[in-house]
Amino acid sequence: MIQSIPLKKLVPSPRNVRKSSDVLADLQLRADIAARGLLQNLVVRKGKRGKFEVEAGGRRLAALQALAEEGTLPENHEVTCLVIEGGESEVREASLAENFQRLAMNPADEAQAFASIIEAGATTEDVARRFGLTVRFVEGRLRLASLAPCVFEALAEGTITLDMAKAYGAISDVERQAHVYAELQDAWYQITPDTIRRMVLDATVRGSDPRAVLVGRDAYLAAGGRIERELFDDDASESWIDVALLEDLAHKAMEEAAEKAALEYGLAWVRPTLGNYVSHDLVEGLGRLPCEPAPMTEQEAKELGELEADYDRVAAVLEDEDSDEDEVAKAEQELVVIDRAMRALNDRPPVLADELKSEAGAFLVLSRNGEPSLVPQFYTETEVITDDEGVLEAVEESRAVKTKGSALSQRLLDELAMQRRDILAIHLANDPALALDLMVFTLADADGHDWRAKKASTLVGPVASGPVTGFEAKDAPASAALAEFAGSLDESWRAGESDVERFARFRALSDEARSAWLGHVVSRTLVASLACEGERSVPLQEALGSLLEIETAHWWRPTAANYFDRVAKARTLEALDAAGGPELVSRYAASKKAELASAAERIFSGNFIGEPEVKERAQAWVPPIMRFTDADAPVNLEEAASADDEADERISDDATDEIAEQAA
Repeated sequence: MIQSIPLKKLVPSPRNVRKSSDVLADLQLRADIAARGLLQNLVVRKGKRGKFEVEAGGRRLAALQALAEEGTLPENHEVTCLVIEGGESEVREASLAENFQRLAMNPADEAQAFASIIEAGATTEDVARRFGLTVRFVEGRLRLASLAPCVFEALAEGTITLDMAKAYGAISDVERQAHVYAELQDAWYQITPDTIRRMVLDATVRGSDPRAVLVGRDAYLAAGGRIERELFDDDASESWIDVALLEDLAHKAMEEAAEKAALEYGLAWVRPTLGNYVSHDLVEGLGRLPCEPAPMTEQEAKELGELEADYDRVAAVLEDEDSDEDEVAKAEQELVVIDRAMRALNDRPPVLADELKSEAGAFLVLSRNGEPSLVPQFYTETEVITDDEGVLEAVEESRAVKTKGSALSQRLLDELAMQRRDILAIHLANDPALALDLMVFTLADADGHDWRAKKASTLVGPVASGPVTGFEAKDAPASAALAEFAGSLDESWRAGESDVERFARFRALSDEARSAWLGHVVSRTLVASLACEGERSVPLQEALGSLLEIETAHWWRPTAANYFDRVAKARTLEALDAAGGPELVSRYAASKKAELASAAERIFSGNFIGEPEVKERAQAWVPPIMRFTDADAPVNLEEAASADDEADERISDDATDEIAEQAA
């Protein structure tokens, strides 16, 4: 029976089968109800004291209540409901059916719907606001609506994925989209979004393209490929016309190279890609295997020490304001050579344990110089278990249990073990002090001893490895403080022979000592992140930084070595502009990059003569991606990188013009 019921009489039902939700989706639902009202009835059942329990539609009820709290809806707002009767099992079944039978809209349907609303006179901002979406999301769906008809139909039918459709949309030329779509219909290799994006953007390919270098001119021509050559073209600048043929030949060449690499390294599999990196869709569903860099020999360690000393000696020439231009130019060249040699020693290939190789695989990418290159990270397709040190073991299909009760069936032994675990768990759950000690001890004890030993818990907290192997931040206050903190920990408990003895010794430590270990083991699990969009983004770390009120400038200062020498000149000038405005920019705009980096280091350390407010801004400045307070406005690294050259030229030109005006 359909009935209108005041909102204040509706309450959530404890029987509603949906127990989890999505914050963003809930906000979108709230915006949608505010714009159009409730489009789907709530399913309710009569409760006690005149209340109605919402069996299906808990998210809609929460959205309505939130709108009432903020004053968008009155408290006595009438809600159209379907009132049902029946036993508890029937009510739960109705709640399950209402949630389970929903089908998410196809992106193509969404695109057509948004396009129709826009054609009727609405703006993208209107659509975004009314559906609780971002303008960027709506614009993305509208771009899908303008795809070539064959591509759009493939998306609607599910023949291609949304990521593939977006790759076709990398270019607005629908004829080019359709042409590439037709070429790929007979492709024998796996089509990825990267493959599509390359082909739609490349109407022709230069002879210097990595794919062309890999395949070779003779092989391409022998397969029927065509080449166009202008008067002044050479082998590198000539145009290869048959892109689909080139992709086909390149894939075959990479597959042959992958087979050889698998044999050479003793791996179970090696998968090739024509990209110069391993994209997310290639590793989805795979488990990462642990591997450590090959250890340095004594000779290599000695060479690295000598190189570091040479680096400091040559860098001093750049830092010395009295160095002439010839000395600076020579020093810059020497630093490039030294840096390359240091990287060769530090960037060591990881070593995989022999027992893991039978399940291990890797990816072969195509480098920018056209050579197949094995990525030094290994994966497994087998279900994995992570032990306390991060070592992964393939899950065996059967486990032999050696026990006096060997006459019992494997299933019975497993069930008894689980029931015994539950008995221990309920007692441990009621002793939080013991539970905390067990957690901290397990995490702290993970960095030593035999990883094959049977573990009492699945708790893990290995030290997070950074994206740069062997990197250490020199003279960084935070790194020094962490080292000092770790050195102050009471490690007397490690003298215990077994984990039982070590645990007893650990519990005997003072509350202060155990608390210090708690902070240490949690802090060392933090992964590396930046305040940006993409794979370096970790929103929870932004929230933690905000809760801790972290001021990055107190713990990190930009120097020539850690920042200014390694960014485009435009970035350094932008930083100077933030600190001292156009006047400070014009003072250094004509400087060489090395001179500019050295000057910027002094300025942002506060070691220069200037106005107090300029000094204050300089000492507080850090790159946006290093801040913890701008989590709501993350930096897009790809857009920032692509804009470097343009910004470099623009800022330099502006500063040069200003200098000319001052001289006039």
